[in-house]
Amino acid sequence: MKKKLSDIPVSILDLATIVEGDIPADSFRKSLEVARKAEQLGYNRYWFAEHHNMENIASSATSVLIGYIAGGTSSIRVGSGGVMLPNHAPLIIAEQFGTLESLYPGRIDLGLGRAPGTDQVTSLALRRNLNASVDDFPHDVIELKNYLAPRMAGARVRAIPGEGTQVPLWLLGSSTYSAQLAAALGLPFAFASHFAPAQLHDALKLYRENFRPSDQLQQPYSMACINVIAADTDEEAQYLSSSFFRLALGIVTNKRKPLQPPIKEMDSAWADYEKAAVMQMMKYTFIGNAQTVNEGLQKFLNDTQVDEIMVASYIYDNNAKIHSYELIADFFKKREALETSPNG
Repeated sequence: MKKKLSDIPVSILDLATIVEGDIPADSFRKSLEVARKAEQLGYNRYWFAEHHNMENIASSATSVLIGYIAGGTSSIRVGSGGVMLPNHAPLIIAEQFGTLESLYPGRIDLGLGRAPGTDQVTSLALRRNLNASVDDFPHDVIELKNYLAPRMAGARVRAIPGEGTQVPLWLLGSSTYSAQLAAALGLPFAFASHFAPAQLHDALKLYRENFRPSDQLQQPYSMACINVIAADTDEEAQYLSSSFFRLALGIVTNKRKPLQPPIKEMDSAWADYEKAAVMQMMKYTFIGNAQTVNEGLQKFLNDTQVDEIMVASYIYDNNAKIHSYELIADFFKKREALETSPNG
């Protein structure tokens, strides 16, 4: 049976985007404003993604920001989408998220990625060496999981706080690698289709077909992230989307800037090949009034049958961003009505 949007929860991905004219402190204040409204609207989760050395993203100290948002809200789940585990010792992350779970019990998610979330030079600054193999990632995930598990007799290294908190782990990915690992470990899986759409369907298929139940999760649970810009009219949404497309253009051309104000038309802002590259990368972007976006999201759900949708909205004006979230909230199942979803 095909799912309806009203059958599944909706969540938010935030990068604490820095808009032109703002400083990081402004971004944090705006994120808290959005998170509080999202909580009122019944959104399920509010996640931050770790990035470094990017002048338009302020979510580098991810665990600190999670604590700020969790402390300023009361019920919405807050977490990482994700922490880039190769940048950190598993013990450090266990202690950080064990602390968060101790402060805000039952509200913290720990999503893990294996990309560095930055360029190679910054990766070296973060890790001091780049000798680690990609094969270390599964071992690091298991090590982290064990630190958060109930105390094991004879353990010489313990995460305090962290031990026994069993903070729910998620694996994140933009390819089939993490899908297969999530299936093997019995963890929920989130796909980054908001910027890497190519392998979405292959990853979901591999995850579902190879899933093995675990103590955390008995059935596969998948989430996909997409871009949404909703407004009262299609024309207004298209206007607001120009900020997002200019941000995406900066990724393609490696000329990143703070999020720019919207402009009336994009034709003069990019070459045809640049537009094609952006549109390919941002394939799963839904722009328009409530009805237009509703139809697009339902088609996406029909095609993927995911268990949850996560939305990223890059909109210059924070009030317009909040309004976008208001317009789509009623399409989905409210957090208060959720009876069966992993970890809330």
